[in-house]
Amino acid sequence: MKKLFLGLAIMVGLLIGCQDETNNKQEIAQEVAVDMSDFYIETDEVASKGTMSNKCYSMKVLNRQVKENPGLYKKMYDVEYATRKFLNSKKPDGTPGGGNGNGGNNGGGDGDVDVEPIDDGLNISIPVYFHIVLPDASAVTNSQVQSQMNVINSDFTSPNTNQLPSGATDFINDATNTEITFTLAGTFRHDDATSSWGTNDAVKQAYPPITPETHLNVWVCNIGGGILGYAQFPGGNSDTDGVVLLYSSLPGGSAAPYNEGRTLTHEIGHYLNLRHIWGDGRCRQDDFVEDTPASDGPNYGCPSYPTVNCKSADMTMNYMDYTDDACMYMFTDGQRNRMRAIFQPGGARASMLN
Repeated sequence: MKKLFLGLAIMVGLLIGCQDETNNKQEIAQEVAVDMSDFYIETDEVASKGTMSNKCYSMKVLNRQVKENPGLYKKMYDVEYATRKFLNSKKPDGTPGGGNGNGGNNGGGDGDVDVEPIDDGLNISIPVYFHIVLPDASAVTNSQVQSQMNVINSDFTSPNTNQLPSGATDFINDATNTEITFTLAGTFRHDDATSSWGTNDAVKQAYPPITPETHLNVWVCNIGGGILGYAQFPGGNSDTDGVVLLYSSLPGGSAAPYNEGRTLTHEIGHYLNLRHIWGDGRCRQDDFVEDTPASDGPNYGCPSYPTVNCKSADMTMNYMDYTDDACMYMFTDGQRNRMRAIFQPGGARASMLN
């Protein structure tokens, strides 16, 4: 009888051991499925196709911040890992790609990928503080601030498929309503004689952000150097979190053709974890979004369709390109899902919903 019990105990132990091993293998398989092999932060300089090569300085600011704070790389890696893990969890069983996040577009893929918008049940409404920092802060009117709010609310919720060129049929299913909205929480005016603030976050240090964990802070000033704006990606220092915006890029400003408010739309995209549409690395580098075609660099002006690079038509009308304000009018479902991922429990901007 003792031998029988001993045999049963050994069998149970083996079964439990096999089960544990199976669970461990499953956990390892889930980890492996989050492919981070294409992750990058630092980027190459891309030759300008136009006169506004410095339109957005977000990636250059990111490169500087990583050099100054090496720990930022790990933080942004973790943000990206969590983003991809969430997106993978929402993919149907058997979906190919292993959660790479770049579809077939990394390295110049030319196939159109249709991404389904994820229904995560979140109500995302972001309160916004404006800091007007100019020699005469009243030069930016309350009406302009409200117009800017109207623009970003429209851009983040309107697919605008009616504006797509007749030949851009592949993009119709990609254009999306991100279901992210914004509310004006307050406007602070600071008369400051500084002629230009540059991109080293000096304006943020002079006028620190207010509750950046729960509010988007936007500094409106003269940046200098022909730069329209720059943003901080999720994972950075809370003391410098937010967007810096050229004052004349607001609706009705003097920075035509970049004076319809789309600079803030573009920079909020970075703030919510979107890269430039071309991936800041020509055809060989991706923006981590499945349904945006690869490109070799930024587009300017109002390009005709199709503008072909990397074997596929560029999505020149995407808010994350460099085209004129009047000629950019869409986010994609993939970009929508990527932005919303950082608001999930434990996400880099989840505190904004609390």
